[in-house]
Amino acid sequence: MNKKITVLPGDGIGPEVIAQALKVIHALEKKFNFQFVIGQEWIGGAAMQQGLAPLPEATLEACKLSDAVLFGAIGDPKYDQDPSQNVRPEQGLLQLRKALGLYANIRPITAYKKLHALSPLKEEQIQQVNLIIYRELTGGLYFGKKEKDEAGQWARDECYYHRDEIEKVAHLAFIQARLRRKKLTLVDKANVLETGRLWRATVQELQQSTYPDVELDLMYIDNAAMQLVLNPRQFDIILTENMFGDILSDEASVIVGTIGLLPSASLSETQALFEPIHGSYPQAAGRNIANPLAAILATAMMLDYFDMDAESRLVREAVDFVIQEGLGTMDMAPKINISCSLMGDFVSDLILAEKGEWPVTRKNLQDKLGN
Repeated sequence: MNKKITVLPGDGIGPEVIAQALKVIHALEKKFNFQFVIGQEWIGGAAMQQGLAPLPEATLEACKLSDAVLFGAIGDPKYDQDPSQNVRPEQGLLQLRKALGLYANIRPITAYKKLHALSPLKEEQIQQVNLIIYRELTGGLYFGKKEKDEAGQWARDECYYHRDEIEKVAHLAFIQARLRRKKLTLVDKANVLETGRLWRATVQELQQSTYPDVELDLMYIDNAAMQLVLNPRQFDIILTENMFGDILSDEASVIVGTIGLLPSASLSETQALFEPIHGSYPQAAGRNIANPLAAILATAMMLDYFDMDAESRLVREAVDFVIQEGLGTMDMAPKINISCSLMGDFVSDLILAEKGEWPVTRKNLQDKLGN
């Protein structure tokens, strides 16, 4: 196993959570006797502080030559305070997605029973929620033509989609739906937007011609946003365009109770990027309080991508054990609060230990903490 991984820690808490994901990777390498080739590059605000572009050429080249990219977070508040700033950290990630052709973003949303109390939703609403959001990632408003007048009186963002862009991500969503409950919900705004009508027509035609065994529901974005908090269990696979997917996947974090547990994957035909969805969270940077479990679960998604099923399953089982045993970072309101770095150590220790020894591993951690 000589897979090449480019690591992009990025900004804010990105370096801290990625450091814990790397601990887990190294534990897996030792446990399963394989070796990844891992390199690290600059991106975003961290790159800009080095006098580089948000996406340096060296970073892009390294990512193109990799089997996968493991990404931390991007964004720096000092650039948010000046709306006239033309070069921003986030441009680095948008450019990377476009350059690598990462057209599909996949975000699983799983409600952990032990953490139901963290969600503002009622427990009966979120029991057994297990859904996946498929978001088109390289089209729509975020990548359309942008204009504004010099006087600052008007601005315009173009929303453009081609049928081919829609079909590519829709195929992935339908294929996954076949492996699960055979139910897919398309979220659009077809009553107002021409792009929404194109999405609806394209997906309906694809379902009828290729996936007739998959039930297709059609839902407007405003209703979908409401239904996601009223009755999230009705959803299995959600398919939607770029901006709607961005909003819905962040909204869905309230189901889990903390955004610190949500990983994602972004795919092209030949490239893949894996990341936590929580953003740079600059207020927590350098304080060792960030939740690294989303980055660790993103690593599990990367292992799935490599068909390393035993390794990815062990990572998820270790994370489940941590949650069930009441340990966690502060955002999880745990019985026993542990730091970001200690969480990485603990998950790594679980991976290296035999499963029958996990209660002993937990007790050793508790003794170390003096609890």
